[in-house]
Amino acid sequence: MTSFRALTVDQTADGFVRAIREWDTDQLPEGELLIRVSHSGINYKDGLAGKEDGKIVSRYPFIPGIDLAGTVVSSEDARFAPGDEVLVTGYGLGVSHWGGLAGFARVPAAWAVPLPAGLTPAEAMAYGTAGLTAALCVARLVAHGLKPADGPVLVTGAGGGVGSAAVALLARLGYSVAAATGKPAAHDWLRELGAAEILPREEVLPAKPRALAPERWAGAVDPVGGAVLAHVIASLRYGGAVAACGLAGGGQLPATVFPFILRGVSLLGVDSVECPMEERHRLWKLLASDWKPEKLGLLYREIALDEVPGAMDAILRGEVQGRLVVDMSR
Repeated sequence: MTSFRALTVDQTADGFVRAIREWDTDQLPEGELLIRVSHSGINYKDGLAGKEDGKIVSRYPFIPGIDLAGTVVSSEDARFAPGDEVLVTGYGLGVSHWGGLAGFARVPAAWAVPLPAGLTPAEAMAYGTAGLTAALCVARLVAHGLKPADGPVLVTGAGGGVGSAAVALLARLGYSVAAATGKPAAHDWLRELGAAEILPREEVLPAKPRALAPERWAGAVDPVGGAVLAHVIASLRYGGAVAACGLAGGGQLPATVFPFILRGVSLLGVDSVECPMEERHRLWKLLASDWKPEKLGLLYREIALDEVPGAMDAILRGEVQGRLVVDMSR
């Protein structure tokens, strides 16, 4: 039995509590792997898990954190041995199963991915769920046939975790990227990540939406959803495609069928939570090698566990640029 610190949320007689708390490893949930967590990350879901009415956590007390990277301490699965470096994203981690904002985690072996050569644990969490989601979006567009020569690719919500990772990945692969963001302070940073053009949010959220807008984008990555996604669909070039992976702008899609039946465009849905393990392995290896941006360090900054409560609030207010990686040794 080993004690450790973890960001913990609880519903007590005195109300909702969010604090750093001490736990012992024998209190962790079931799973074949006991992992000493070295790094985690802060995602929008983690911010919601840190709220009383966030609708993420259903059982208390609970340790949030939908991402983790670390070292296997003990294993009941032949695929992993003590000392192996692994990462975990998605599945029930940090939602229905105690998560990665802790010094230790116990998880099912079926959720773990060996840390690929070419990535440190901190770099893996610089990607995290957001980076894996962005990679899935890019992979779907490439599989659809999108090539750099086809024209510019739009990324909405470019100041956030998914959007900024998508900008960096697309630029790394030679695409001309237009980054749309409502954060003026992020413009220079997005250009450093590889964006060739910066668009204000208003340009992808017009006051008077049209069923068919002028053809502009060969492809797009959209983590926003709602009216923004509807406008992106209406703005795609003939045969273009948008990979949709989020709903920060709402779950409704106020679009028409005209772009689909008159321009032959495609809407590609992307899910990273239950993504098949074979595809996870393939994409993580690419993220560690051919797809790894030269300036990956620009995507994130590191914080300590004690800073997580404030970071949870900041990400819900839309104040976080890129990714926050939690260094458990700090």
